[in-house]
Amino acid sequence: MATEKKATRKETKIMKEIVKIGNAGGFWGDDLKALRRQLEGGPLDYISSDYLAEITMSILRKQQLKNPDLGYVTDFIEQIVDVADLLVKKKVTMIANAGGINPLACARRVIKELDGKTKLKIAVIEGDNMIDMMDDIYPSKADFKNMENNDKFELINTKIQSANAYLGILPIVKALESGANLIIAGRVTDTSITMAPLVYEFGWKFNDWDKLASALVAGHIIECGAQGTGGNFTDWHKVPRWDNFGYPIVEVSPDATFFVTKHKDTGGLVSVDSVKEQLVYEMGDPSYYISPDVIADFLSIQIEEAGENRVRVSGIKGSASTHFLKVSMAYEDGYKASSSIILSGPKAIDKARVYKDLFWKRLGLSFEKSNTEYVGYDSCHKNLAPDIEPNEVLLQFSVFDYDKSKVIEFSKSIAPLILSGPPGVAVTGGRPKIHSVMTYWPTLVKKELVPSIVHVLDEKGEITESHEISSVTGFEDEMNLQRSNKQVSKADPTGTIIVIGDEETERIKLRELCLARSGDKGDTANIGLIGRNKTIYLFLRQYLTADIVKSMFAEACEGRVIRYELDNLIALNFLLEKSLDGGGTKSLQIDAQGKTYAQALLNHKISVPKRIMDTLNNDN
Repeated sequence: MATEKKATRKETKIMKEIVKIGNAGGFWGDDLKALRRQLEGGPLDYISSDYLAEITMSILRKQQLKNPDLGYVTDFIEQIVDVADLLVKKKVTMIANAGGINPLACARRVIKELDGKTKLKIAVIEGDNMIDMMDDIYPSKADFKNMENNDKFELINTKIQSANAYLGILPIVKALESGANLIIAGRVTDTSITMAPLVYEFGWKFNDWDKLASALVAGHIIECGAQGTGGNFTDWHKVPRWDNFGYPIVEVSPDATFFVTKHKDTGGLVSVDSVKEQLVYEMGDPSYYISPDVIADFLSIQIEEAGENRVRVSGIKGSASTHFLKVSMAYEDGYKASSSIILSGPKAIDKARVYKDLFWKRLGLSFEKSNTEYVGYDSCHKNLAPDIEPNEVLLQFSVFDYDKSKVIEFSKSIAPLILSGPPGVAVTGGRPKIHSVMTYWPTLVKKELVPSIVHVLDEKGEITESHEISSVTGFEDEMNLQRSNKQVSKADPTGTIIVIGDEETERIKLRELCLARSGDKGDTANIGLIGRNKTIYLFLRQYLTADIVKSMFAEACEGRVIRYELDNLIALNFLLEKSLDGGGTKSLQIDAQGKTYAQALLNHKISVPKRIMDTLNNDN
């Protein structure tokens, strides 16, 4: 057993009874005004914004290849300059991963724009960017095989453009110890920017697994911004206000119990159901939610209403982190383009099908991948969409290929359709732009190979001190066998429905029985399904098998469906493998991240015993 370590805090620091952490953004492109609203809405100790997704890292790398001074979230500069005086006045520390793949340049741009008008002490976290150390690591110290499909790294080694490890809380805690009130990081985990302030403030040990797991869950709830306060909520009609939308806040005690809430007099909704939906978002095995710092057991989460727009979360269990960090890589992988026309009037879908056949026959080329979507008819829900007669259809064509000349030829072939087909067609844009594709490659690397560095900057952007921080805490352990109750669909599912017997039944849409939210990880989509009460959940646990969901998503899901049970949240989590056409930047689907899959499932009708329906108005 390693020597026990403890998160250090300045000796003069008094432990707070409650630490309040607010979120002001869940992705690059989120509401730029949310940061000011959070700061003006009430007291906070910390505020965080999460800007980075796998697809975002690819976009930032493309920008940096064109301009070496870029590679960070440019919108962040405008946001932070707008509120710098408030951060200082209210003594709020901000932590953000806006640095992308060039955090030092991001910090220096902030300093330049502030021009000495507001004194922020800025710390920068680097070390996640592994691109310059690849040759030293591969193949002698890491094989970099794809953790999703086990493909060998040698297939794409020469095409790699970016490689960023997911750092944990250690460098953020060190940055807090420096006294910084603005911490700009690169690729740290989404949850770590919530976890680190709690470790720092409460002096938690780095092997206090239950407390770290609780902090991770808190971070997971707020990391997606307004999605934790009623955004994307199945029962959206219960959200009382959509204006001045409130972003999430967690109020955490030293024992790691916490409350989820939002500022008073803001839009949105915080309820058990809205929080549950966010908990099941982008989840894999619920008993093994892995981070660099702890493995959290989502099967242990206890959640209850604690007042208006206030939910209490407790009881969370954790276990030792692993010896590895996840690395998000991106490599050059061909070209793609999309273009569309809009068709209207009677028999719009029939006309769209004529245009589809006409276009591909006239083009006369084959591609690595091509796709045609009838937007407004079945583009998102595919075979699960009901048969309707739309009065207009956006007909979208997309291609992917390694031969750029073929994609160029595609881009020239849309416009000629307009005057040589059925009537009611309109142009939706000019010649489509051709995009180079950066494809996602997830892998693992040993922690000791990726130290991080914390820089503290002066008012001129010069580094005044630097600290190298190991990614190893000394408490890592080998991952135990997974213990979730897992169900895997067969290779050729029949989708057989469970016989209910002679009971009186009613055929209804799943949305009357459930809440749901879907998300993505690479080429896998997850759908978290939550029963409206325990009786309904027990029925769905028996009825809605992995095979049945596989058969429902027959057109979208080319791989397996894996089902996990979360009795504590009365929820099921489905993983749909190979369901996003390659995922991220490579997908030709209009919904490349499976965000609409939950709604497709909820719109599906099933036969339900009347006795189950009768429980909808009570808590059974």
